[in-house]
Amino acid sequence: MPEAAPLSRPILAGVVTALVGFTSSFAVVLTGLDAVGADAAQAASGLLAVSLTMGLACMVLAWRYRMPITVGSTPGAALLVATGTVEGGWSAAVGAFLVTAALILLTALWPALGALIARIPPSIAQAMLAGVLLPLCLAPITGIVANPWGVVPVVLTWLVFARLAPRWAVPFAFVAATVVVAVSLIGAGSTFDAALLLPRLEFTAPTFTVGALVGLALPLFIVTMASQNVPGIAIMRSFGYEVPWRPAMLVTGVGTALGATAGGHAINLAAISAALAASPDADPDPKRRWVAGVSTGASYLVLAVFSAAFAALVVLAPTAVIPAVAGLALFAAFGSSVQQAIDDPGERIPAVVTFLVAASGIAVLGVSAAFWALIAGLLVRTVLHAGRS
Repeated sequence: MPEAAPLSRPILAGVVTALVGFTSSFAVVLTGLDAVGADAAQAASGLLAVSLTMGLACMVLAWRYRMPITVGSTPGAALLVATGTVEGGWSAAVGAFLVTAALILLTALWPALGALIARIPPSIAQAMLAGVLLPLCLAPITGIVANPWGVVPVVLTWLVFARLAPRWAVPFAFVAATVVVAVSLIGAGSTFDAALLLPRLEFTAPTFTVGALVGLALPLFIVTMASQNVPGIAIMRSFGYEVPWRPAMLVTGVGTALGATAGGHAINLAAISAALAASPDADPDPKRRWVAGVSTGASYLVLAVFSAAFAALVVLAPTAVIPAVAGLALFAAFGSSVQQAIDDPGERIPAVVTFLVAASGIAVLGVSAAFWALIAGLLVRTVLHAGRS
């Protein structure tokens, strides 16, 4: 009988999962919150709220169900970037976050809603996500032109580690960006207020507008469910884990609700990084991998302490440097979404229409492109498939 791996192995896997997840998403979260109207303090508060709720959700789910369940938030944050300012500004965005939480909780209490979301063709959902991610993924390319001395070192660092240690490519790109920021500050003789490094929650009273509900809450709910929660369940199943749907939705819905007024947009079951804690690399024994889920959550709580420092880094960074890191972090998610969107030839045209509308960034009647992308894709699919058996 083979000797059991030390317990430190799944613990380390959880730390790695959190580090990769956090460094890959913090810039996207801050950029997204800024896009929908948050000021610097409110965006830092949102990052803190998301980090805390993700950490607690990971620990609760992994401990209770003895599975390496992890939680994320990146695609929803990318949607915020694509959406931009909504009717009613930041307070209306906070109201949309609360509505998103209510919809997630409703899927736990009313299975028919979850079944309805699951009926959205995966190709359409992934095409919508790919369209949302495209502008962010272009940032490293445009950044090289806008600020070559700041962005090229970040991109080269990412490329080297993408070849040598792919898991660490984005974290080391972030390290390179930090060095660029430090050098630029020293060169300019700049200083900053140390008080900016203290994490603090900034609460905002929500307001509710039709534009924010239709243009932000509904697309955020759909992206969270169709491109993260549903695939996240499938990824965990591929490793032999049957994640309990209702409890998972209750925990992530409550977590989203708790973080909303502090600026947290939404949390969801991890899909992009789920394999880091659930695969045999975390531990050869599937029954012990739940420790990696708890370790991931605990690591997120530790990283939450530094959320204000990360937010300050974004404020102090030279032009295009942090957007470049965010774009590099989303390359893998973008590639996966495109592949899944066009994989089925019979679904390709509706997926392409969905992708193009989402990537266009159009806003009609105050409603963001993501919503119209879903409508357009489903309409084209209905027309093309009409009468087929």
